[in-house]
Amino acid sequence: MSAELKFELPAPDLGAWRTGNTGTEGVWHFDSGQPGRHVLISALIHGNELCGAWALKGLLDAGFRPEHGTLTLAFCNLAAFDTFDPHNHDASRFVDQDMNRQWSDERIDAGDTQERRRAAQLRPFIRQADWVLDIHSMHEPSAPLLLTGIQPRNLTLAAQMRAPEHIVIDAGHKDGTRMRDYGRFGQPDDTAGDSRTLLVECGFHGDPQSRAVAHDTCVRFLEAAGTASRETLNTRLPGWRLADAPRQWALEVTGPVVAKSERFTFTEPFTGLEVIAKAGTVIGDNDGEPVTTPYDDCVLVMPSTRQARAGVTVVRFARRRVV
Repeated sequence: MSAELKFELPAPDLGAWRTGNTGTEGVWHFDSGQPGRHVLISALIHGNELCGAWALKGLLDAGFRPEHGTLTLAFCNLAAFDTFDPHNHDASRFVDQDMNRQWSDERIDAGDTQERRRAAQLRPFIRQADWVLDIHSMHEPSAPLLLTGIQPRNLTLAAQMRAPEHIVIDAGHKDGTRMRDYGRFGQPDDTAGDSRTLLVECGFHGDPQSRAVAHDTCVRFLEAAGTASRETLNTRLPGWRLADAPRQWALEVTGPVVAKSERFTFTEPFTGLEVIAKAGTVIGDNDGEPVTTPYDDCVLVMPSTRQARAGVTVVRFARRRVV
């Protein structure tokens, strides 16, 4: 890991919070007794993405409870988190395989890996949720991103939240389904009812600012869901809300670049959100094949070779517009 990527965010001590109150380790559920949405916030889908764990711990430490509907908080891949080492943080991303590529019933039912068995434990809570916020962080330093999937209802919610500045409209990964796209969350607007799901990438894994972004996104999501009022959120969670974004860009992903092997390289140390002015600009080498931008003003979304191997997305191309 290079010097500029020093891991400065400490791992939270989850203590008794990892027990849960549902009979499933790491899962907490609170019912307001009032009508409202079933809201779920998840963290630690990847064991080295600590900002979400800090946010859930903060909600629990504060004794936060929903005013309407129900709230579920899920620390997901605790087995991977338990292996966390700030000097080798990529190694604790997962135990056997990426948990955020296993969200089809066929893969979960196979139950043949640590991540699939854990997904089976979490699946009932995802199925009962109406709105889901999945908190992540990034391999490289970058501005925060809010991923909506391709459903317009999620873009509308992202704009309603007024932060972060960059919203990514994308269809996911070739190597498996994300939790945010599981079941009805991946369905078109006309068949999905009230379901909403967002995935936030809060910045580099080891940047303390990623925790602040996770806090901010939580309170915005909880307010939008009607789980609690802005006044209650600001009172119970002081300092969590950051300033609104000056504007929001929608980055519509037009396609991924998928590595042929671990030898994929970029021509420059891209960190994300670079706007490449001219179509045909070479930005990488994919086992001897030049990788070029497909159109003018092409935005690079989450470029990284840290997990590069055959079949893994190493960057996505996007067009941008103001929301």
